[in-house]
Amino acid sequence: MSVTPTKAAFDVEGFLRSIGSPVTVVAYRKGARIFSQGEPSAHVLYVRTGDVQLSVVSSSGRAAVVGMLGPGEFFGEGCLTGQAVRLGSATALSDSTVLLVDKGAMSRLLHQEAALSDQFILHILTRNIRIEEDLVDQLFNSSEKRLARMLLLLARYGKADSPSRVVPAVSQETLAEMIGTTRSRVNFFMKKFQRLGFIDYSDGLRINKTLLTVVLRD
Repeated sequence: MSVTPTKAAFDVEGFLRSIGSPVTVVAYRKGARIFSQGEPSAHVLYVRTGDVQLSVVSSSGRAAVVGMLGPGEFFGEGCLTGQAVRLGSATALSDSTVLLVDKGAMSRLLHQEAALSDQFILHILTRNIRIEEDLVDQLFNSSEKRLARMLLLLARYGKADSPSRVVPAVSQETLAEMIGTTRSRVNFFMKKFQRLGFIDYSDGLRINKTLLTVVLRD
């Protein structure tokens, strides 16, 4: 019986590091600012290790968390479309390593390297789907379901084989900002999830995949 060989996934990180000078590898300590809202937008960034939080502050001073990223994800790609300054801020939620690719070099690479271009387009489409899902979540789901979904996303549900995963340290205030509710409601539901065995704090915040039952419940 013949077996068709499986095509290996394109090694984005290895490729970016192999091209040399246009790529800079930067290590950030937990809590360090990677870039700030209003700064010049000159690089596309790629998370090599760690966790990154994206946030924005309105003109009235109201802050909101708009994204949480992990290894293998790009961010700051707005510079490729002429975005002169950062529309939000990026912060390392844990000790992280990030690859910075000059926007000119990234643009050339996307035109020259089909495999990299495919991976980047997949990233953009996945991000757009996530934004649509977030909008539907905000419009139609309860705060309990929104919190359960956010915790599963932070735990990279579907991207790991283990039944549970420790997520980066995220305050209840941040979770409240992400799902559009109050800290007291988040605290109430976190205690409920812990009591039901969906989460536990014995080794950081560990999310069990059984939390999915809250999201799927009618």
